[in-house]
Amino acid sequence: MNQRINNLLNNQLANWELARANYTALSGVRVKELDVNGILYKVQFNPARIVSSGAKVDARSIKERSCFLCPANRPPVQKGIPFEGHYDILMNPFPIFPRHLTIPEQAHVEQRIVTRFGDMLSLAQLLTDYTIFYNGPRCGASAPDHAHFQAGSKGFMPIEKDWHRLVAGKVADYRNATLWYLDDAPRTTLVIDSPDKDAAAALFGIVYHSLPVSSGEEEPMLNLLTLYESGRWTVFIFPRAKHRPACYLAEGEENLLCSPASVDLGGVFITPVEKDFLKITAEDVAQILSEVCLSADAFGRVRERIMNSLIP
Repeated sequence: MNQRINNLLNNQLANWELARANYTALSGVRVKELDVNGILYKVQFNPARIVSSGAKVDARSIKERSCFLCPANRPPVQKGIPFEGHYDILMNPFPIFPRHLTIPEQAHVEQRIVTRFGDMLSLAQLLTDYTIFYNGPRCGASAPDHAHFQAGSKGFMPIEKDWHRLVAGKVADYRNATLWYLDDAPRTTLVIDSPDKDAAAALFGIVYHSLPVSSGEEEPMLNLLTLYESGRWTVFIFPRAKHRPACYLAEGEENLLCSPASVDLGGVFITPVEKDFLKITAEDVAQILSEVCLSADAFGRVRERIMNSLIP
């Protein structure tokens, strides 16, 4: 499958002018590194990502636009590979990663993870060159009305290699899976580690049902990263408290167009506007994370609920 995807990407680059231009530009994006409480974060200046970072995701805007993930509305030049009979693996024409995929459900159904998490684990096992990610409907998804995953080149996000040294403790063992929590405040991170797909899925279900759900919402606010390596799944769970930070809508010098999603929480902040790339500091990143992630107290309560749910 990895080779089939490489062939697809090469074909798309040869035949899709928009995608070719954006991937060519990606090779020249500027990146800087910031130390946020001893943790490395990268900041990428990527103008093409304004499509996602600036996306209007209110109900009215979504209703008034055509869904760009529906097969009927995709550019004729965009080709895909079927997966599980009801997803398509597509090139993302607005890349963050050297190889960036979007994997939408073929049917137009809302972005929800609870019944699709097993599909995410299967994708990670199949696409071993990639890390799979999921953005909740109010957690950075630019198409909250259409179920989809994304995938990017494995090893691109700092958390993928850093998480072991950041482990603060074990929340629980469940069947053949372990749930850890990280010492990475103001980010709040849970990690499932397991060689057993069914155990990982069952433990995720317990975590999912232990997360707070805001009034009027159907799903807890969260972002997910999943990868498969050496016979084991690693799942990063980022519980959320807020969709966008105050700086997103601020005026004047206080404005910073940042709408954090899975990749940002994985350690690569995306700035589509040059002035934001130039001015963003480690203190800004820490402030943004403190707003969109759970507070320390709320994170502690989540861990307690998980442990209590596992008591016989």
